[in-house]
Order: sequence, then C-alpha cells, then structure tokens
Amino acid sequence: MGNDQKNIISESTDINKDFGNEILKNVSENRKIIIKKVVMAALGSIPWVGSVLTTTLSIHDGIKQSKVNDLHKQWLEEHQKQMQELAQTLLDLVSRFDDFGDSINQRLESEEYLKLVRKGFKTWDNSDTQEKRNLVRKLLSNAGATTLCPDDLIRLFIDWIETYHEAHFNVIREIYKNPGCTRFQIWTNIHGKIPREDSSEADLFKLLIHDLSMGHVIRQHRDTTYDGQFLKQRRPKSSGGSTMKSAFDNNEAYELTELGKQFVHYTMDDITPQIS
Repeated sequence: MGNDQKNIISESTDINKDFGNEILKNVSENRKIIIKKVVMAALGSIPWVGSVLTTTLSIHDGIKQSKVNDLHKQWLEEHQKQMQELAQTLLDLVSRFDDFGDSINQRLESEEYLKLVRKGFKTWDNSDTQEKRNLVRKLLSNAGATTLCPDDLIRLFIDWIETYHEAHFNVIREIYKNPGCTRFQIWTNIHGKIPREDSSEADLFKLLIHDLSMGHVIRQHRDTTYDGQFLKQRRPKSSGGSTMKSAFDNNEAYELTELGKQFVHYTMDDITPQIS
C-alpha cells in the first residue's frame, strides 16, 4: 500500500476517532447526553456517514487493505472533506446552544426538535452550496433556542431552503433590507445596470419574483384597515402605451409576507428571542 493510501487512511481514522470528542469537548457534563442525541439525529439522516465510518475503521484494522485502489482512495478523500464540513457545522450548532444556557435542554432532547434536525440535515446534505448549508444551520440553532415559531413552519422553512436558489435569497434579503422597494430598485441594488426586456436576465428576474410571490414569501404592498384587513386595490387606468409592463417596474412596491419575515428572522438573522 502506497504512502498516499496510508495517509488518507490515517487522516480518515483520526476524523472518526475525534469526530464526537471535538464536538463535545466544550459541552458541560449535564448536557452531553442531550447533545449526543442531537448529533446522532443529524448523522443518522445522512446516508453516506455510516459507510465512511465503517469503511475507514475496517481499513485501519487491517481488513480489505489490499482492495484500497485509487478509486476507493478518491472516494475516501471526497467524503473526508464532507466529514470535516459536517463536523464544523455540528460544532457551530452546538456552540450556538451555549448562548442560551440550560433553559433549552428540554427542547433539544424532545422528539419534535430531533425530527427537525433529521429533516434539516437531509437538506444540508443535499445542498450544493455553503450558503444553503449555513441557512439550515442557523434555522436549526434558532429553532432549538425558541418555540415562538411553530415546528410546522420550521419544516416549511426547511422546504424553502431546499426549493429556492441563492438568487431567490438575494431578492428576499433586498426586500427585507428595503421594505417597499420596487423591482427596479431590487435589481439595481443587487446587479446594477438594467438589461434589455427581452434578455435572459429579465426572464430570470420575472421568474424569481413569480416564484417568491406564489410561494407567499413576498407580495406587493397592500394597505390594511386598523384590524389587519387588506384593502382592495384600485386598478390604475391604462396608460395607453404600446409596450407591456417592464420586468424592472419602478412603481409597484414589494414587501415580505409575515411568513417571509419569519423565514428571514430564523435563517438570515442571528438575533432570536430566548425561551422564557
């Protein structure tokens, strides 16, 4: 067996050996059992984790060493990187819990929360960008620290993370920072120069707005009565022009729905209320 193969086996074995210890090293004794439940829920939801741990440990014990070929080595190297990223995500998640003390212990070990962890880490594993994985981590850490948002909504937010793309999240952030902004303002703040109306960029932007509107994440601004009833909007008189409304319209204002605001609060804002 070559030196490269020995190195990857050694490094992978170190990960297996230290994986749990690294995550739990700063956890208080009275919380370690609770955190282990959270970690096991996360690991159990990712199919390849068990294969990596079993394979590298069996190789370390001298089993099947003759079968470690280049393809197997590459497989281990790729999953080694994923294991390191998974460990860092779990470490960040656990560290976040420390900010809230022991008052959240009952929440963390509840089956309701562990189900959210399993669902969330399935999405984490399927995400192909670091941004999405960060959104999952923030959502789960905040969901563990407060019960102000029903778990049904947390599951919905996990689905949103899986369904939408980074381009959608950019639009959400821009509307959150500038409530009442128009399509023109959203585009220029994110990208700058306005493209042609018949361009692929314009088509994509219309699709993003449509997706988020149909998903009840954003909406056009509506006035309400004192008790929250939406007022009917008067249809503007036709301008009589010969062109259709621009994809980068600068008249209609957009805002986040209440669901959209909750999503931002739990995934893009680190400040959440602690459980009382």
